[in-house]
Amino acid sequence: MTMTRREFLGTTLAVAATTTLPTSGRAAAPLKVLVLGGTGFLGPHTVRRLQERGHTVTLFNRGRTNPGLFPDIEKLRGDRKTDLKALEGRKWDAVLDPSAYIPADVTRSATLLAPNVGHYLLISTISVYKTLNTPGMDETAPLATLADPTVEQVTGETYGGLKVLCEQAAEKAMPGKTTVIRPGLIVGPGDTTDRFTYWPVRVARGGEVLAPNAPSDYVQCIDVRDLANFIVSCLEQRTTGIYNADGPQAGLTIGRLLETSKQVAKSDATFVWVPTAFLEAQKVRPWSDMPVWVPLTGDEAGGGQVSVKAAMARGLTHRPLADTVRDTLAYVDTWPAERKARLKAGLTPEREAEVLAAWKAKV
Repeated sequence: MTMTRREFLGTTLAVAATTTLPTSGRAAAPLKVLVLGGTGFLGPHTVRRLQERGHTVTLFNRGRTNPGLFPDIEKLRGDRKTDLKALEGRKWDAVLDPSAYIPADVTRSATLLAPNVGHYLLISTISVYKTLNTPGMDETAPLATLADPTVEQVTGETYGGLKVLCEQAAEKAMPGKTTVIRPGLIVGPGDTTDRFTYWPVRVARGGEVLAPNAPSDYVQCIDVRDLANFIVSCLEQRTTGIYNADGPQAGLTIGRLLETSKQVAKSDATFVWVPTAFLEAQKVRPWSDMPVWVPLTGDEAGGGQVSVKAAMARGLTHRPLADTVRDTLAYVDTWPAERKARLKAGLTPEREAEVLAAWKAKV
């Protein structure tokens, strides 16, 4: 069974460039920012960036995920589905919503906050697009739709369509005051899904590495810290509108990702590039078994080539891929041995060995 990019994102919920955003220093006009959630993967990186820039942050969440984070920050407890009382009557300059999955939740929170805030920034996804079949697709590409727009169950089939409705709900509640950021695959230290991590870890282990199709296949991802920087820049500049946030269009290949991982890890890995058709026959799934990568055909023909020109014009920058790989490996080094041994994405060593043996027997 082939799993698409959208299905994998729905069920699991960078290339070199000179960074031009400030890496230190305080913002000229400190903001009061409310973050809905803020304790997962992207949230903490963004909160830290806000703190570095001198902004005052308030977190609103249920207190279930990493409740010990940020002991020095005001925390309001509640549930965006059932209990928003802690937000009533409070004023903030901006709201960051990185946890929007159900449109009714966005309507509820944005409508309540609208009279008392000036800016609502919602984190969406490139999975909002109907397909990724055209290289260079920008923010005007056709969007996914739902057969039943009242559905509230997030699945691989509904994820993109629900995000579209979340975007529309935010704009309806705060017209002209919203920013929508559509990231691709978010990677780097703090990622617990292993959707990118598999490759640096696997390559660091060395030996023969099963690699998908051809090293020239385009892929795309964004370091979580670059995304956090862009979010904070948008809040500081009151940037509104819709922006794809991913690696530069056609700026990275799966071959470069693996070779960079090899160089950073100082590994003896060798890569065995196995054609897509053989991987399919072996039931090796793109994106989940072979993370980051999908065959560049059909609805995914434009994969790895989504345009981010609009975001880059507004300040999105990208750190060197080697930095992302290095810092991801350093993050993995903090894990217990059993966690390192069984990643949540990619092939197990045993399964990889089976497929490599089958390929060698064929050729």
